[in-house]
Amino acid sequence: MGISHLAILGAHPDVSIVGVCDTSKMVTDVLTKYSGYNCFSDYLQMVDKVKPDAVFIAVPTKVHARFITDMLKRGIHVFSEKPFCLSPAEGEPLVKLAKEKNLVNQVGYHNKFIGTFNEVKKIMDSGALGDIHHFVAESYGPVVIRKKQETWRSDPAEGGGCLMDYASHVVDLLNYLLSPVEEVLASKLQPIFSNQVEDAVYAMLKLNNGVNGILSVNWSDETHRKMTTSVTFYGTKGKIISDANELKVYFTHDEVPDGYSKGWTVKYVTDLTDQVDFYLRGEEYSAQIDYFINAILGKVKNNINTFESAWITDKSLSLIRQKAS
Repeated sequence: MGISHLAILGAHPDVSIVGVCDTSKMVTDVLTKYSGYNCFSDYLQMVDKVKPDAVFIAVPTKVHARFITDMLKRGIHVFSEKPFCLSPAEGEPLVKLAKEKNLVNQVGYHNKFIGTFNEVKKIMDSGALGDIHHFVAESYGPVVIRKKQETWRSDPAEGGGCLMDYASHVVDLLNYLLSPVEEVLASKLQPIFSNQVEDAVYAMLKLNNGVNGILSVNWSDETHRKMTTSVTFYGTKGKIISDANELKVYFTHDEVPDGYSKGWTVKYVTDLTDQVDFYLRGEEYSAQIDYFINAILGKVKNNINTFESAWITDKSLSLIRQKAS
């Protein structure tokens, strides 16, 4: 993700790259030779020398809290990769510090910048689906499909595992579209190929608004070419099924939002996504960076994927882990 962010930032018209830090000499040697960027192996040495307005942090989760604290204390705006922190206890003081310093803060939950999911949010907020009585939130992909060499992603103390990596995206999206998790009624963290962490997460959740539903996430599913996230909401006036590519809405009544009709309506992300200046992996990755930069410039409010919303997601993840144990 660090390389992806760097590529997008390097092409951004309102950004100048003043420094790159990595512990891999191979990475910094290549960047120094072919990009001309100022490269460092010590992040504090870098920020104290080049004095950036903002930083992007893409490192193992276990050091997020320390890195973010150091940046906030120096008055630097922070974009951090997800998940926010290893625990809610680590994240809470960062939420407070960012507010005290009045610094722009954002966490890389890119689903909120995908057109289909934003359309789901509009429909849910409009009340057109009636009273929501059930949901299913899912994500599947081929990350760990055989036993392999252990890395930081396979160490729970480093922030590894399906819950923190894959399920965090789905839980954060659910919190945004419907309501934060209030209680975990049941959960199971299932190893499949990994020794120290779970490869699948299954849970029954109760949200703050009283709605119950199912969370099903598995990063050991090779029937999917890449990560696939989907949500289904059941209401008294209809049903929504959406992933990052396609939105299907069924209304049981005639009083529907503009662009929809009674029965099924299908829309695609190409119809619902604003264009970005630079495309890499998906419009959502550039869109989230655009939003962060524009928040620093004062063009938009800093109210999407803030440290606070990511901290709420961390609390949800903690509840899932506690119930499983």
